[in-house]
Amino acid sequence: MSFVRDFQRLTPVQRHTFIASFLGWTLDSLDFFLLIFCVDAIASEFRVKPSDVFSAVFLTQMFRPVGALLFGMLADRYGRRPVLMFNILSFSVIELACAFAPSLGVLLVLRALFGIAMGGEWGVGAALAFETLPTEGRGGFSGILQEGYAFGSILASAAFALLFAGTHWHGATILPAIGWRGLFMLGASPALLVFYVQSRVEESPVWLAAAKKRRTSQERESYTKNLAALKSFVPTFLFLIVLMTAFMSFSHGTQDVYPTFLKVQMHLTPQVVGTIGVIYGFAQIAGGIFFGTMSEKWGRKRTIVVAALLALIAIPPWAYGHSALTLAIGAVVMQFMVQGAWGVVPAYLAELTPAPVRATAPGLAYQLGGLVTSWNAKAQSLAAERWGSYPNVLAITVVIVAVSLAVLASLGHEVKGKDMAAD
Repeated sequence: MSFVRDFQRLTPVQRHTFIASFLGWTLDSLDFFLLIFCVDAIASEFRVKPSDVFSAVFLTQMFRPVGALLFGMLADRYGRRPVLMFNILSFSVIELACAFAPSLGVLLVLRALFGIAMGGEWGVGAALAFETLPTEGRGGFSGILQEGYAFGSILASAAFALLFAGTHWHGATILPAIGWRGLFMLGASPALLVFYVQSRVEESPVWLAAAKKRRTSQERESYTKNLAALKSFVPTFLFLIVLMTAFMSFSHGTQDVYPTFLKVQMHLTPQVVGTIGVIYGFAQIAGGIFFGTMSEKWGRKRTIVVAALLALIAIPPWAYGHSALTLAIGAVVMQFMVQGAWGVVPAYLAELTPAPVRATAPGLAYQLGGLVTSWNAKAQSLAAERWGSYPNVLAITVVIVAVSLAVLASLGHEVKGKDMAAD
């Protein structure tokens, strides 16, 4: 596989940087998805409806742009590496605090704060990775980096399946039941990644070169050049916000309420739901790597269009299946395509963005798209509660967002292979 070849060619510094960026996004995703799998349990403990708990997802999405702007500006000014460490520590501590929330109100406040921390990781990590990695094989690296999000969902699925209600075998307890609060305690473990970043990861060479230039006589010339580049970037930035709105609708519209649908309407056990989550999580990773790699041949735009439209064929088994097996097959195909399209995103956004704002602008566009779609999970949940059926809500969502994404992607610029240090 070309990705394996490209990974083997990396220097130790490049390899550690890529691993750290991947793990940062993976563990951020883990902490996000733990709540997704525990919605009905939290609702039961606090005696509210699932749609009330989905307000936590709304608040997380709403505050992610704040984090993207805050952490991105810090990373553009003070460096990618120290800000990434601070960011990872932040979302880990907040996740731990969620385990001790005495009420839904307190949990909602904590999830808003978590949104700020979560919003900062993607842009900073992606900037550090793509400013360190070589141009060759960038599509494959983009695919696997983005699928840190999918790998995080796999870890959340596995933790939920094995630990939420415990694991038992022939009457013997293999793993104890820790409930949703115990899972959130487990979600504090990403803090350990800070030690790896501290000891193994170096600062972005692109950022170091820019920082050196700012300290020399070239500072005013550099400032004028950067300002002109940023002004010309505004139309592209606005396009990226719209594009990421469609992308966010595509992923969250197929993921956020799906575990609740499987449990509440299909009456599947937590173990089965968690297992399905693990299975389609691996499909997400495969899709991201496959389409990310193919974007090196097809181009970024065409790859997004193909993956988005192919997702339509998965709707019948994914939303209308009558057995766990059929639903699992549908989920595998759906998430292979959804995250296949997403696998192109890190490289595409980094290539479209000038270096002076590469830690801020892609992450901000990404999270502003999430802000626009932050109502998605709650809206889908309310619609399903009102109509008494999840399948139609899920199917309509996919048709609208998949077609919209394909149209928008076709309108963008193709910039595959751009030199990250050129601007």
